[in-house]
Amino acid sequence: MFPLVSVVVPFYNEEQNVAPLFERVAAVFAGIGGYALECVFVNDGSTDGTARELESLAQRDRRVRPIHLVRNSGQSAALIAGMRAAKGEFILTLDGDLQNDPCDFPRFLELLQSHDCVCGVRAKRRDSWMRRVSSRVANRVRNAILHDGIQDSGCGAKGFRRECVQHFIPFNGQHRFFAVMVRAAGLSIVECPVSHHARQFGVSKYGLHNRLWRGIYDLFGVAWLRRRYVPYAVDKGR
Repeated sequence: MFPLVSVVVPFYNEEQNVAPLFERVAAVFAGIGGYALECVFVNDGSTDGTARELESLAQRDRRVRPIHLVRNSGQSAALIAGMRAAKGEFILTLDGDLQNDPCDFPRFLELLQSHDCVCGVRAKRRDSWMRRVSSRVANRVRNAILHDGIQDSGCGAKGFRRECVQHFIPFNGQHRFFAVMVRAAGLSIVECPVSHHARQFGVSKYGLHNRLWRGIYDLFGVAWLRRRYVPYAVDKGR
């Protein structure tokens, strides 16, 4: 039996991106072979036709498992809800806006054979100057405080072994600090350059306030949490 890979994607008002994203993911897995696929697509309280698109897709392909949050709870909540519901040995994540590319997944799966977490690094970002500048500043500040060595914490393309998920604590903004909690748990991380595309449909949900300033504010809480975090292991031999 092939190992199961769970692709977890949060969607908030991205109805035009649902079907194209699944088609790209399915095409990648058809090309690599050796893995079973499930797509855990999380509708984060969308007010457009995202829910309808997800249900329609699930009826056409049993590999799609929609999850619908009762209300819009944010990217972190949607990702963690999807990862907790995932059944796969390996969990891969993308943003729902088609800017990440699943063509990087084969390399992620190779790296997950020897590492617990893979963090994507957008080598050539196709974003506005405001998003690029705010991201660059936020990453420099977070590295000055956390010293975790992650170049691109905001990249939505990531890969995890299943055991990472238990160390993710739900709070607004957690998705920018997944690597911090992986390191705090004593697990291994590797970075990987990934492709990035300009947004074609829909609009960005992030601006200067909720990307830069809130991210910097969250750093101090995460720095405290990292110092106080207590990972544990259960003795399964008894």
